[in-house]
Amino acid sequence: MIQFFQVTKRYPGGQSALDRVSFHIPRGQFVFLTGASGAGKTSLLRLIFRADVPTEGQILVNGRNVSSIPPRKIPYLRRAIGVVFQDFRLIPRKTVFENVTYLPRILGVELTARKKMAYQALRRVGLAHRLNSFPQELSGGEQQRVAIARALINEPEILIADEPTGDLDPDLSWEILRLFLEVNLRGTTVLLATHDRDMIQRVGRRVLTLDAGRLAADQELVGTDPPRLGPPPEPEPQPDQQHGMAPPAEEPG
Repeated sequence: MIQFFQVTKRYPGGQSALDRVSFHIPRGQFVFLTGASGAGKTSLLRLIFRADVPTEGQILVNGRNVSSIPPRKIPYLRRAIGVVFQDFRLIPRKTVFENVTYLPRILGVELTARKKMAYQALRRVGLAHRLNSFPQELSGGEQQRVAIARALINEPEILIADEPTGDLDPDLSWEILRLFLEVNLRGTTVLLATHDRDMIQRVGRRVLTLDAGRLAADQELVGTDPPRLGPPPEPEPQPDQQHGMAPPAEEPG
């Protein structure tokens, strides 16, 4: 599914972000990527969805050499990869529906199909009742769940997350982590970068550890307190004066 072969990444000026990193993540696996700040976690993730290219080495995603994909075909690669960022990256003036369906809209998916896709994705994260809300009306945890729904909208085979709980308190972090674990149960390959070693020890799973750009460890951990997993709770629709459950209206343009 994801394979790195002696991958090195150096930036202009000679700064090395990754140094001869090799690993293989099979389809359907949940993997933590950890290391101190500056260890190379973000650089590694960016290489997978072709936001950057390696200086040396080879990266295969679904058997395809990522570096050799021509620019016009990069969007096809990214359709199979959902990405969740620490800072949510929601568009403030767009509703939850519009944020979640941004990519399908660009791809020309019809409105009726986008409504169905949005509802299903938001239902998976327990936020179908927030379809018409704006980001500033949501809590930090809700905004991150919307970002996860946006990453899941095209049913990606791979879900990548870069410090998705970094700005959240411990309870919300645990809630968001459970969502990623639930997604993985449905067969999606998940690679989650975090510096939270306590969370990793609690959950267990495979852990890749970077140290100054090198892969310092690749190990399987048994969690000390792994969560019990089940379908995420879905609140009953509660129409209110501001946000009823009417079909979402799109902003023109």
